[in-house]
Amino acid sequence: MKVELIDIHKHFGPVRANDGVSLTLEPGTIHGLLGENGAGKSTLMKCLSGYQTPDSGTIKVDGQAVSFASPAEAIQHGIGMLHQDPLDFPQMRVLDNFLLAFDERIFPDRRNGQATLHDLGARFQFQLDPDAEIAGLTIGERQQLEILRLLALGAQVVILDEPTTGISTPQKAKLFATLRRLADEEGRSIVFVSHKLEEVEELCHRVTALRKGQVTGEAEMPCPVDRLVEMMFGRSLPPAECPAVEPGATVLEVEAITIPSYRLTVVNANLTAQTGEVIGLAGLEGSGQRLFLRACAGLERTTSGHILVDGQNLTHAPYRRFLKAGVAYSPAGRLEEGLVGGLTLTEHFALAERDGPFLIDWGAVRDQAAERIRHFNVVGRPESPVEALSGGNQQRIQLALLPAGLRLLLMEHPTRGLDVESARWVWQQLLARREEGTTIVFISADLDELLEYSDRIAVFHNGRMMEPLHACDTAVEQLGYLIAGKEKA
Repeated sequence: MKVELIDIHKHFGPVRANDGVSLTLEPGTIHGLLGENGAGKSTLMKCLSGYQTPDSGTIKVDGQAVSFASPAEAIQHGIGMLHQDPLDFPQMRVLDNFLLAFDERIFPDRRNGQATLHDLGARFQFQLDPDAEIAGLTIGERQQLEILRLLALGAQVVILDEPTTGISTPQKAKLFATLRRLADEEGRSIVFVSHKLEEVEELCHRVTALRKGQVTGEAEMPCPVDRLVEMMFGRSLPPAECPAVEPGATVLEVEAITIPSYRLTVVNANLTAQTGEVIGLAGLEGSGQRLFLRACAGLERTTSGHILVDGQNLTHAPYRRFLKAGVAYSPAGRLEEGLVGGLTLTEHFALAERDGPFLIDWGAVRDQAAERIRHFNVVGRPESPVEALSGGNQQRIQLALLPAGLRLLLMEHPTRGLDVESARWVWQQLLARREEGTTIVFISADLDELLEYSDRIAVFHNGRMMEPLHACDTAVEQLGYLIAGKEKA
């Protein structure tokens, strides 16, 4: 099925998300859509998949002009989209989420639905328990469910928006194998929206780059990386710099803590972090690093051991006491945990002012929001709803909301879903805090990021935390083996 987007325009107030974009998707190909955060990639694909209506322009399917008022209408024409944050109901089971897509009866045919789910899963080696609750699945498993749901609905054009964000390396390999099969063997069109050049090089047949809502280049793959970078950013990027900082006094002491959960228990975890130190936490998703990080912020219950911040025993203390001690936690789930959907940027800054007056001075807060928006280069306005921002701009707002003078900053995937330039900008902000004396502990699935920015790296495997390694003495291959539970390459 051939799809053409012709002169697509989509504006949000003064922001031109798509400003005359034209793009052709050929059947049997994997088409990469590149661009920095806020370039208009997701907006364009939402227009194609019926989640938004373009202000002007034409969409053609096999030469016929079409228009979609909803995702349901788009899927009837064979076009479906998998979003960066899976659209499902965490309180419901896998089979129920699967059936919601196509069985609208009050009493759906669960036996037939389970057989369809099983057959599709076996076809692509997706092993999903129909009775498992969505809340207990990894991001990768939730993506697999959404892909099967789209295929059950007959999608011939499958759009994936930053699909490798937050999934493990084995899940990414399985995803890529599935996409190749859908394109090469079944003749479907795949749109792979990404900012990760190495993944685009590995997977795509053709790429289109957007910048500031306009097409800045197209290329057949393989294509030199320098040209892709030039299309995305309009210039080449200098190498990243990570200035050295001499560690100071001990800030964080974690002594033999045990953190229980229904899926995994972290046992006997120990860590000492000093002022100005950056410590990376590595491991396959669900290996215990997230439980550990949240425990260090008072967000997970520990059953043994101690947690001290600047010598103050905060074991079993609530998050509010950690905040008072200069600890802040930044989650990976921006709209799920870090921000509040439905609130404007101004309202977020009002909420972040914990020691402010009882009555809010909205004029002052609005001015503060405008200043922070300028300082953090956010594409948005004080009155913008936070969910209207791109993922990269939501990440910038999370950084802008962090208080000054932190002793300890705990971050999940600080550059998740960000393009190369935005990721470097985030680390510039974090390293500036480090130079001011903030200790940073962060989780990342990107081994290069861990090695580039960490002083030490602690690997988690099956609930156990290994002795931290000095990043300067560790190779990518060695780190990969440790994450897999092996001692050496």
